[in-house]
Amino acid sequence: MSVKTGLDLFEKEWPKELTGARAGLVVHPASVNQNLSHAVELFSNSGKIKLSALFGPQHGIRGETQDNMIEWKGFTDEKAGIPVYSLYSDTRKPSPSMLKNIDALVIDIQDVGSRYYTFIWTMELCMQACLEENRRIVILDRPNPLGGSITEGTVLDMQYASFVGQRPLPVRHGMTAGEIALYLKDTYYPQLDLHVIPMQGWKRKMFFDETCLPWVMPSPNMPAIETALVYPGMCLLEGTNLSEGRGTTRPFEIFGAPFIDPDAMIKKLNSYKLPGVFFRPMHFQPTFQKHAGRLCGGAQIHVTERNIFKPFKTGVAILKAAHKLYPGKFKWKQPPYEYEKKKLPIDILAGTDRLRRDIENGRSLNDMEKRWREECDRFNRSVRKRYLIYK
Repeated sequence: MSVKTGLDLFEKEWPKELTGARAGLVVHPASVNQNLSHAVELFSNSGKIKLSALFGPQHGIRGETQDNMIEWKGFTDEKAGIPVYSLYSDTRKPSPSMLKNIDALVIDIQDVGSRYYTFIWTMELCMQACLEENRRIVILDRPNPLGGSITEGTVLDMQYASFVGQRPLPVRHGMTAGEIALYLKDTYYPQLDLHVIPMQGWKRKMFFDETCLPWVMPSPNMPAIETALVYPGMCLLEGTNLSEGRGTTRPFEIFGAPFIDPDAMIKKLNSYKLPGVFFRPMHFQPTFQKHAGRLCGGAQIHVTERNIFKPFKTGVAILKAAHKLYPGKFKWKQPPYEYEKKKLPIDILAGTDRLRRDIENGRSLNDMEKRWREECDRFNRSVRKRYLIYK
């Protein structure tokens, strides 16, 4: 049986008290049902609501902005005849004027299961705005592509909160957008009028390709489930001068730099005995972003057993290896990064400065993992388990 998302079920499960309400819709290209019909079309043709405005997160409502930190401007949707507001421009939070002509804000976003991915933080800022303006909010839930049973990585320290992590969560959080919304409401916005339309048929151990749902790129550099699988670790490379594969056909699966010798790098990585992964040496030439047009040495990550693969540990291992092998050439990227102008990008990505300091001080990978595993376990016991909708 295929999984049905909140969008697939919204006509049946729409809150009765919101029948006829003026609705705003937060969407992106992956906001489709199991038949690939987009949420804008479905809401425009629904008798349940009156679609009054559209909102889009990072990368644009149409997914048109290729790279990070490229803002986009709002416009009028000619087909629907309604305004489209950018939540990745002058503001990342809906303004009172944007919410003026709506009664409820509906969010239908495909997350990728990593704390850095900004869509869940756009969702939180929408929750803030709706509480302040006394608007209701409805979340149409979707699968976590990585499943919902495994957590990994550092838990955010609020001293390092940013748009790539606004609240405490592990990097690989093992939650759906709806579950995260319940956590945020209960912890930070208890007076918010929030309604989650859950999925049907989704089990926590399911990876996205086990749902029978179509994969649509939620952002331009997230082309496949394989990309999402490595992303919880490989996004850390954005905080360095290593290419994370942007400008290639396999972003985040490919990494490297002009100064890296592939064989030396792989020899070092293999010494860490990482589970469920094979590193294939390669050279590549990015067409844009870091090292554009330059020949880079590095590797492609091939996940051989995804149930035991540890993406965050793998990403940290790559940083450790590069730092050890190329001390004069490997660099931490300097700010600004995702609207943070003072703290180092690697620190806001990790949600702590301890990861960077441990790498600089030569702390063993297994000792580092032990510490973030303890953080995850505490978060799972004290917070996460209370908000899980699915078994």
